[in-house]
Amino acid sequence: MAQAKSQELDAGHDTGPHKSLRTGRVIIVGAGLGALYAALKLSPRPVLMISPETLGEGASSAWAQGGVAAAMDARDKPEDHAADTIKAGAGTVDKAVADRVTRAAQEHILTLTRLGTPFDMNEAGDYVLSREAAHSFARVVRVGGDQAGKRIMEALIAEVMRHPSIKVMEGVIACGLRMKDNNVTGLWIETSAAERSRRCLIEGDAYLLAGGGSGGLYAITTNPPRIRGQVIGLAARAGAMIADAEFVQFHPTAIDIGRDPAPLATEALRGEGAILINNRGERFMTAVHPDAELAPRDIVARAIYSETQAGRRPMLDTRAAIGAKILHDFPAVAAACAGAGIDPVTEPIPVAAAAHYHMGGIETNRDGRASLGNLWVCGEASSTGLHGANRLASNGLLEALVYAEICAKDIADQIPQSAIGDATTDIRFEPGGANPDEDAVLILRRAMTNHVGVVRDQNGLKTALRIIASLEDAADPECWSFLNMCATATLITASALKREESRGGHFRSDFPEPVQALAIRSRISLHEALAIRACVVREG
Repeated sequence: MAQAKSQELDAGHDTGPHKSLRTGRVIIVGAGLGALYAALKLSPRPVLMISPETLGEGASSAWAQGGVAAAMDARDKPEDHAADTIKAGAGTVDKAVADRVTRAAQEHILTLTRLGTPFDMNEAGDYVLSREAAHSFARVVRVGGDQAGKRIMEALIAEVMRHPSIKVMEGVIACGLRMKDNNVTGLWIETSAAERSRRCLIEGDAYLLAGGGSGGLYAITTNPPRIRGQVIGLAARAGAMIADAEFVQFHPTAIDIGRDPAPLATEALRGEGAILINNRGERFMTAVHPDAELAPRDIVARAIYSETQAGRRPMLDTRAAIGAKILHDFPAVAAACAGAGIDPVTEPIPVAAAAHYHMGGIETNRDGRASLGNLWVCGEASSTGLHGANRLASNGLLEALVYAEICAKDIADQIPQSAIGDATTDIRFEPGGANPDEDAVLILRRAMTNHVGVVRDQNGLKTALRIIASLEDAADPECWSFLNMCATATLITASALKREESRGGHFRSDFPEPVQALAIRSRISLHEALAIRACVVREG
C-alpha cells in the first residue's frame, strides 16, 4: 500500500478543489543562500521565491558558522582546494565539478563583499582565513568568527529587497510538482502554518529548487526544523533521479545540551587549536588519525560516536587554545554554552555527532538541470558531484553560490521569458489541509538516527525501512509534506543498504572497508527505492 501511495502522487494529481496562479516568473523554492543568490543573478527577470518562513529565518544557510572556502591567499591555489575536495570526497568526487567550483570561488567572495558582506579583515585589509578539517591551507573566509551564514544572508536579503523584479511569498511551502511528458508544468504549494491549507497550484516559466537538505530527518541534527528532505522527496515523487542519497555528513561537534536542533560548535574552533577529550580527560583523536582533530569529518564523527557509545562523554576543550577569546571571536558558540550554563572559558563543551549535511540529493548535470524537464536545482537539495562521499568543510555555501549562478544563467539561456508579464502573485488559500502527525514525524526521525546514522548495518537499515513503510501506510494520503519526508528517508536508507562497503559519511559496521569497484557515484529513483523497501517488508 505504501508503494502505491507514493507512486500515485508522482504526477502531482490533486482531486480536491484548489486555487491556481499563472505567472510569467521563474519560481524558486527556498529562501536560503542559493535561492537568494539565484534570484539576484536572474534579475531583472521576474522571480517568485517560495519561503516557509519570514525571509531570513528557517534556512540552513543562516545557521552556517564556518564560512566559505576559497583560495584567497596568494600562496594558495584553486587547484589545491580542488585536490583537498577530491581527497575528502573519498573517491567519488566529480573532478571536473571540483575544478569548476574552486576556480569560481574567489569571484563569488568578491561579489559578496561588494554586496556588503562584512567579512573579517586584518589590519592590512586582507581577508582573515581559517583552516578547517581536511584543508591543506587556511582558506575559509569568515564573518564575525562564527557568523558567516547569518551575515551573508543579511547582505543578500538587503540586496533582494532593492530589486522590484523579485517577489517573495512567505509562510508557504512547496509540496509537489505537476508533470506533463516528463516536464514540470506547475508547483503545488500550501501554507506552512501548523494548520495547513488546501493545496494551490502555481505555474511559472521555470522552476528552481533551492529548499535545503535532509538533516532534520534525524532526531539529532544541526539543521533548522523545516529542513527534513521535503524538497528532495517532492522531486523524487515526481520521477527525478536522486544521486548519492546514502551519503549523509554528521558534524562531529554539535553541542550536546538536549536542544532540538542542536547548536553547532564550528570546526573553526578546532582550526584554532581546540582539542577533543572525553570525561576521563583523555585526548582521543591523536590515536585515531594523523591530523587528529582536523581529520575529515566522517572520521572525527565516528570517533565522537564511539566515545559516546562507550560511555565516555566526548567534549570540545577550547580552554588552552582559545580561552576568553571564544566570547567575542565565536559569539554563537558562547551564547549556546551560556544558555546551558556552560562557561567555555573554564569548562569543556559536551559534544555529539549530529546530522548536518546531505551530500546526496536531486541529481543535476553540469548546468544544474535535474532529470525532469524545466527543473533546476542548487544548494543542498542538489547532488552535483562536488562533495562525493564526504563534504570538505565550508564547501557547502560555496557550492550553493556557484550553482545558483550556473542555474540562473542556464534558465536565462534556455527559457524565453513569457509574455504574461508581471502578473499578480496574490493567491487565496483555503482551510482544510492535512497536517503532519508530529508523533509519526518523531518516530521517523528516531528511526533514522538509530538505524541510518553514523554507524549502519544491514539489520538496522532493514528495520528502518520497515518503520518508514509502516508510517507511510498509516499516513494521511493528503499529507504530501510527510510523504515527501518518507520518500527521502526511503531513498537514503535503500541506498545505504545497496552500498555494501564503507566510504566517507557512509559507514557499514558489517562492511567496514571501502571496495575499489564501488568508488562511483550512486543513482536511484524512488521507484527502485520503494521496490527495495517492499522486498524488505515482505521478508518480515
